[in-house]
Amino acid sequence: MPPDPLGYLSERLAKLEADGLVMDWPTLEAPQAPRTVLDGRPVINMAANNYLGLANHPAVVEAAAAALARYGAGVASARNACGNLPLHDELEARLAAFKGVEAVLVTQTGYVANVGVFPALLGEEDAIVSDALNHASLIDSARMSRAQVHVYAHGDVTDAKARLAEAKASGARRIALVTDGIFSMDGDVAPLPGLVDAAEAAGAFAYVDDAHAVGVIGKGGRGTVDHFGLEGRVAIQVGTLSKALGIMGGYVAGSRDLVRWLEQRHRAQFFSASTLTPADTAAALKALDIVEAEPERIARLWARAAYFREGLKSLGYDTGVSETPLIPVIIGDAAKTKALRATLMEAGVFAVAVTYPIVAEDASRLRTIVSSEHGESDLDEVLDAFARCGKSVGLL
Repeated sequence: MPPDPLGYLSERLAKLEADGLVMDWPTLEAPQAPRTVLDGRPVINMAANNYLGLANHPAVVEAAAAALARYGAGVASARNACGNLPLHDELEARLAAFKGVEAVLVTQTGYVANVGVFPALLGEEDAIVSDALNHASLIDSARMSRAQVHVYAHGDVTDAKARLAEAKASGARRIALVTDGIFSMDGDVAPLPGLVDAAEAAGAFAYVDDAHAVGVIGKGGRGTVDHFGLEGRVAIQVGTLSKALGIMGGYVAGSRDLVRWLEQRHRAQFFSASTLTPADTAAALKALDIVEAEPERIARLWARAAYFREGLKSLGYDTGVSETPLIPVIIGDAAKTKALRATLMEAGVFAVAVTYPIVAEDASRLRTIVSSEHGESDLDEVLDAFARCGKSVGLL
């Protein structure tokens, strides 16, 4: 029998295990909610991106069921063949109005949205200036485009200007400056005004991934561009339906020409063979209705986040530079991070352990996300668990 060509993976997995870097996949056994069931255990869930509690909202579920009954489980086709539904067109129009742009292209996921943009717009003669902590989908998209990539220090406008100048000096035909709006590991907000000013001064266009910002920040949850009053100055905004809206899918927002071009050249979209399901599309429309009709959800989200962050700090935990409902509890050591996560789980609290290579080797943390639907009593229980479990694993 020939040697196993993938035999080296056993050795690599053993090293991950020894270093405490193996990621477990817990199983959700009930609806996504502040209190749910994971791996057979009732827990307070501090890990879901369900910022506004819409993933299991009765009206959202009802809208999904109605679309399922009318259109079936899926369309089994790309939109450029025979998979385009009136629901897709309606969702794109609604999102364009919500974001204040000319047009939107809806995609299967936020990752798909990002990964297809740069290869459709840029090539070897172009340059991308990218924040050091941008999401993996932006990094992958930049690599696939074959453009030059110039990385600036995280959130550093001065360094971004230097990298833009570097790209310009290299003779790049076109330059894009790209940043997350809210960063997914630290919960901080990009210094967008300074970055947009720098991009314009260098003749570059700005691109913002607002996955964690839509439904969270800006007027009525419209995102970081709205939050900073930069409407009309950011060429491309990408978002997701899978976080604050609680569903599945992504989108690219911008000019009509941008969207029309992506309809022709966004390979990740039309080579994915099928498109957003009828149920997901109808659910996203209903979730948008709720976001627009109930702004108090966003106000409550921020109040709960401030309450929880201050509680963690008062216990002595490091929440880093977070200024949003995405709040890291930075431990540093991967083994201690995993130990705290396991002890919290035994106490009925679930938070995700994030270790290398997702973050730096000395920056392991538990990533917690607050929902508008967490009550203060829920958060008090979580804080009590963090106090007890932190002591038990030698962190406090």
